[in-house]
Amino acid sequence: FFLRKNCLSFLQELLAFLLDGLHEDLNRVKKKPYIEAKDADDRPDEEFAEECWNYHKARNDSIIVDKFQGQYKSTLVCPECNKISVTFDPFMYLSLPLPSTVTRMMTVTVFSGTGDSLPMPYTVTVPKNGVCRDLCKALSDACCLKESETLLLGEVYDYRIYRYFSPLELLHIIKDGDQLVAYKLPAGHEKLLRIEILHRNVDRFTPEPQFNARKLIGSPLVTCIPNDSTRKADIYAAVSAVLAPFVRAKVHAPGESLLNGSRPSLDGIVLKDNGASCEKGLSTSNVDEATSDAEFLPFKLYLSDDKGHIRNPVEEDSDHVFGLPMRLLMGWSDKEHEIYNLKYMDDLPDVFKPGFMSKKTRQEAVNLFSCLDAFLKDEPLGPDDMWYCPCCKEHRQASKKLDLWRLPEILVVHLKRFSYSRYMKNKLDTFVNFPIHDLDMTKYAKHTSGGDQPHIYELYAVINHYGGLGGGHYSAYAKLIEEDSWYHFDDSHVSTVNEEETRTSAAYLLFYRRVDGNSCAMADVVPVDTHMVDSLEA
Repeated sequence: FFLRKNCLSFLQELLAFLLDGLHEDLNRVKKKPYIEAKDADDRPDEEFAEECWNYHKARNDSIIVDKFQGQYKSTLVCPECNKISVTFDPFMYLSLPLPSTVTRMMTVTVFSGTGDSLPMPYTVTVPKNGVCRDLCKALSDACCLKESETLLLGEVYDYRIYRYFSPLELLHIIKDGDQLVAYKLPAGHEKLLRIEILHRNVDRFTPEPQFNARKLIGSPLVTCIPNDSTRKADIYAAVSAVLAPFVRAKVHAPGESLLNGSRPSLDGIVLKDNGASCEKGLSTSNVDEATSDAEFLPFKLYLSDDKGHIRNPVEEDSDHVFGLPMRLLMGWSDKEHEIYNLKYMDDLPDVFKPGFMSKKTRQEAVNLFSCLDAFLKDEPLGPDDMWYCPCCKEHRQASKKLDLWRLPEILVVHLKRFSYSRYMKNKLDTFVNFPIHDLDMTKYAKHTSGGDQPHIYELYAVINHYGGLGGGHYSAYAKLIEEDSWYHFDDSHVSTVNEEETRTSAAYLLFYRRVDGNSCAMADVVPVDTHMVDSLEA
């Protein structure tokens, strides 16, 4: 059990190779017949699964198949036409991902597009192979999104919106160092005019043409207005509303409003002393009052391109739609900084910081059933593993769902501790709490062999891996059935251990044997020569 260098994830492959070799040597079928694969054709699963198993047994019939092989059901669903394809295939062992390898923590800052709250970063857990729709769903739950709202997910780069994400884009294209934002907008915002607001510092004594030389600051804001409401007052009202949460808190006279006809001083623009929201004095319902007062707002807006370059100021009688969406540049002088608190727009967090919670994650334990659930979870196929839909006549990114249909007598479980991605390779030392006795797989087995007999398993061996990516050391625990005792095999050293000691964070391969009601059917699993054990101990 001692391997070095490039041995890391090869043990389960070596095991499969040995079992396949034994199967071929012991195969009772000497001349394998040609059998053409058939489709389910909407037949019952029981009928089609039995047919597939019989076809498999017609070519593969050995004690290895009898003892080690099971059958799983694979269901593919086309995202375009909803075509369902069902297949039943044999398996020799289960390769279970650890939850930390199938999920991903992502931090996204949620902004309000209506000005009812301050921006707030949320860290959520999403499927690593999921799509942006999964991320939006997790964010919606985290921020208590209303039914009348939806989230627009985007990436911010260099203080401007670099791109928006479509619901079916894969999450793996988003890097840990990216900065993501999500804007709460009204449902159906696609039918409205979207406004993007960029920010730059400006010196009031600097001529406007030199404004372009200054760098962008803060985080872009997004809001929406009706397509037919593009007057200067409409635009200023929408921008003022989305800026309302950033107003610094000050005491004001009750009922005082910015647009109440009195043209109050700048100190009177805060309408709630908590700075969290503002009265709707600037809403589009008050446009008539706002028209003559927009010039008294404490900021000035300019039409801009996506780089933040000024085109011209927002004027009453000009064409304000400079491309879609409408992009505005807001100049921030010292006076605006006194009125609005921009610290909430600074320093967007990265999607994930390396090392953040990593030590805690390594210490957290998961159980074997959570690994099974992760293995059987419905998930979309990767972009390099597209499925050819026979109805669409095109390759589609279908969703795939696995189910265990037929369970073997000897159940081998491979814990996938080695994680590979485009950017890194890693070994996971997560402790997996697996049952030693009474592993109940009944609820996972869709096929019951015509009866209600439970699928209960007992652990009889564990293979461990110690080390990292550059090399490793293997050891094993095995149960001597006749003595009902456990032994630790570490190179030439053999010692007795308590069964609880077999559960460690190094567990890599688990071997279970299905037992009957008397729990005594394990004696024929692996005959052990006790004299050999004694000689090794000596």
